[in-house]
Amino acid sequence: MSKTTLRSHPHCVFNLKCHLVLVTAYRREVITSAIMEDLEIHIRRVCEMSDVGVLEFSGETDHVHILLELHPSVMPAKRVNSIKTVTSRRIRKGHWETIKTQLWGERFWSGSYCMLSVGDGANTEIIKRYIQNQTRPS
Repeated sequence: MSKTTLRSHPHCVFNLKCHLVLVTAYRREVITSAIMEDLEIHIRRVCEMSDVGVLEFSGETDHVHILLELHPSVMPAKRVNSIKTVTSRRIRKGHWETIKTQLWGERFWSGSYCMLSVGDGANTEIIKRYIQNQTRPS
């Protein structure tokens, strides 16, 4: 691992990345271009406030992929909960009229998520290309 890929903190040097996949409730295809843009804005904001980097973001009509860079002090499950809570609230506030007939209750995201660790080098590049090649809603 080269020095340029490492981040440092007073007591540690680290390089932690993960691939997070969030799926809409009931796998409904409710993510439009406008919703995708808002999701990216709000996810980046939530992550920035907690020392989490968003290296890549994209998705399709029923899910999003996010490549995150974590600080060792970040608890991944808590960060995912924050991302899902904030974005669900924001999407319901700004887009609920256009999607409420496709979802039940006030739920935007599925109750589950997928988080995979990502190694540096080729694995990270493969994940980046995969996320970049998602077919965004038009």
